[in-house]
Amino acid sequence: MKAAFFTATGPPDVIEYGDLPTPEPKAGEVRVKVLAAGLNPIDVSIRAGKVPAALPFPFITGTDLAGVVESVGPGATRFKVGDRVWASNQGLLGRQGTFAEFCCPHEDYVYPMPLGASDLEMAALALVGITAHLGLFYRVNLVAGETVFVNGGTGGVGSTVVQMAKATGAKVICTVGTVEKAEVARGFGADTVINYATDDVTAAVLDATGGKGVDVYFETQPPSDFEAIVARTAPFGRVVVMAGRAARPVFPNGPFYIKGLSLYGFAMFNVSPDLQRKSADAINAWVHANELRPLIGKVFPLSEAAAAHRLQDDNTVGKAGTLMGKVVVLPGS
Repeated sequence: MKAAFFTATGPPDVIEYGDLPTPEPKAGEVRVKVLAAGLNPIDVSIRAGKVPAALPFPFITGTDLAGVVESVGPGATRFKVGDRVWASNQGLLGRQGTFAEFCCPHEDYVYPMPLGASDLEMAALALVGITAHLGLFYRVNLVAGETVFVNGGTGGVGSTVVQMAKATGAKVICTVGTVEKAEVARGFGADTVINYATDDVTAAVLDATGGKGVDVYFETQPPSDFEAIVARTAPFGRVVVMAGRAARPVFPNGPFYIKGLSLYGFAMFNVSPDLQRKSADAINAWVHANELRPLIGKVFPLSEAAAAHRLQDDNTVGKAGTLMGKVVVLPGS
């Protein structure tokens, strides 16, 4: 099969495109013909060697997929040949990734395709959708009527948080960096959009909330200014962090505890398959109801996987600002 893989960690150029043996599904696994595969910041960190991991070289990159079940391994019972599915949690913890014509995920990380959804959409939604849902509902139990702040409303996770919060009946405030991104965020339902390049974000948040601050602060970026986070969050509010493993920001302990705030962190791949399946069920329902859709920034053929990584790298690490949404690769092209 054709695959995008690397035999040593390093810059995007370590990625090769070529032939590898087609995998056979082991116990509990299904072999999926991959029709679309999603790229995430964690993938570039693993490829760069920034995340300590015992990688089985040659290692196939990519976390998410959408496609069709081609064969079923021993003991796998959730799916049958011909089922359309999507999956996440691949390319992690020693599991081979999704940038290939075939992938063998364990059925615990595979979900049925919602009616009417495309492979491109679900590959783009997989990791970011599960991450957004876990943060909003598993960690901070968002309810209708609350106000959510999303730092980065047009990123992969951020745009998904905006839509899920709106579907739940929350008010949403988010930041963007350009006028174009502001229009996209409003199209996803954001009630207040703040341009961090031109506006005083804290003043705008307080103005939008009548001076109270937000109930839930969802930080999609490596946190760098907890003073600002505390200032923007309402008394007894909840703060979610899910990025920036190397970040070591100064923490304003006094203002934080006097306000009665709570801080919640999580990494999606450390959450149990059962909880992730609940997130997938919610995602499928929202997609079917046309209340959730992905923001896709760029689509590449599998043969250009290195270029896909380079674009993600430039924006995740280099903060180039040239990517709005998710990168998706098509193995069949």
